[in-house]
Amino acid sequence: MTTVTGADWHAWQESWDRQQEWYLPDREERFRVMLDMVGALVGPAPRVLDLACGTGSITARLLKRFPEAVSTGVDLDPALLAIAEGTFADDDRVTFVTADLKDPDWTTKLPYDSYDAVLTATALHWLHLEPLAALYGQVAELVRDGGVFMNADHMIDESTPRINAAESAQRQERMNRDKEAGVLGWTEWWQLAAQDPVLAEPTARRFEIYGEHADGDTPSAEWHARVLREKGFAEARAVWRSPSDALVLALK
Repeated sequence: MTTVTGADWHAWQESWDRQQEWYLPDREERFRVMLDMVGALVGPAPRVLDLACGTGSITARLLKRFPEAVSTGVDLDPALLAIAEGTFADDDRVTFVTADLKDPDWTTKLPYDSYDAVLTATALHWLHLEPLAALYGQVAELVRDGGVFMNADHMIDESTPRINAAESAQRQERMNRDKEAGVLGWTEWWQLAAQDPVLAEPTARRFEIYGEHADGDTPSAEWHARVLREKGFAEARAVWRSPSDALVLALK
């Protein structure tokens, strides 16, 4: 286990990435496909909304791939936003906004009225179906004509229970092996953040907001695509899948 300090934002980013990869070993692959589709559909200099941005994982990869891009990160988590803001403090291509996506007026806090691309990953499963569908309606209004929305997240096909059970068991077995080898999990990562002099206070506020973990929904990729079309996108489908996750792309 590597100890990092609050001032070392790069180390915190690395620590977050490793912790997330414990759950999602194909995390970088979904980011790669996401950015491939950004380039294919809206070009190399997009205005991007990094939705539920966390530490800015998507923004970091976006700017490395497309140096002329600009990004607005929006989140409510004070600890993850502290890491994001520390990481990109000297980058005028990046703006961060504190907002609750369940607040009907959250879009009024954004610096732009429209975006070429709205991107999110492993975040919206915190929402239940009704608020998620409402959020998709707001996102459809933010994406310009010809622009894209992409969501990479847990998307469970309930029509295949035996496949799902086998995948879940295999994944848990791998995670147990990795944990025994010293990989930092979700709980341990947050314990480390709570001990850091810089992150202790925002971490405490974060748990006041969210608790241990929100109890949201994980509908199928087909549900996401259907609702996105209902909310105003012209086309929507999965463009990448793993046994448990999918990346759904919607084109305005």
